[in-house]
Amino acid sequence: MRRALAGLTLALAALAPVEARQITAEELASLPPADVVIVGEVHDNPVHHVNQATVIAALRPRALVFEMLTDAQARRLTPELVDTPEPLDALLGWSAAGWPDIRIYLPVFRAGRGLPVFGGAVPREAARRAVREGAAAVLGDSAALFGLDEPLAAEEQALREAEQAEAHCNALPEDLLPGMVAAQRLRDAALARAVIAAMTETGGPVVVITGNGHARRDRGVPLMLARAAPELTVLSIGQLEAPPEEGETPPFDLWLVTPPHPRPDPCEELRRRQ
Repeated sequence: MRRALAGLTLALAALAPVEARQITAEELASLPPADVVIVGEVHDNPVHHVNQATVIAALRPRALVFEMLTDAQARRLTPELVDTPEPLDALLGWSAAGWPDIRIYLPVFRAGRGLPVFGGAVPREAARRAVREGAAAVLGDSAALFGLDEPLAAEEQALREAEQAEAHCNALPEDLLPGMVAAQRLRDAALARAVIAAMTETGGPVVVITGNGHARRDRGVPLMLARAAPELTVLSIGQLEAPPEEGETPPFDLWLVTPPHPRPDPCEELRRRQ
């Protein structure tokens, strides 16, 4: 297992098109070439979506992949819809799925107007099944391609469980945490599968719109692609709301720091209920 993970790390290093570094928003208009450009976000930060639109306009990709859409939802998108946020929201089931106001994503949709859109979202019931039965059971025959048939190393599993606990305000039962990690691995694999489909159909390049967690090179979609499609060059971009701590290197090829978007403490409401 350790040798396999080491091999994937070397593959990632070999396929990274740049040396990891911080960039400015202005540099998003002149990115190095890559088959797949994954642009992370904090979902409710409007600035992050303006930056994603800049990347799309500059790169002029052949397709987009959205974390927020299933493939069935993505097929409903038409160029005209991106100018009508309410019908767009209703047709895509956007707010019903819990995503932030679709208006802040309009720069992304408009920058990609007319491009083929592929959905990488995992349907809710499939994610629940992954929590109960594991990611491999849901992905079926494709599981081995993305390494879902193999357990994570114990240290990595423990780290991811701790991160899931923190992300859910340390309110989840401990025995649920392994299932939450499995669901996250499934989401990474589903996004990678959508990227491969987009590359196969259009020839690329492809831009992926997703949260920062899925853009990470050490465990997100880049890691899945390094295993399933090692011929692809992948550029991952993270958008942070605070500078990394001294000595810390964020797990992206490139990253930029934006002002934080004002939001209430997501755990406050939960604490009031307890």
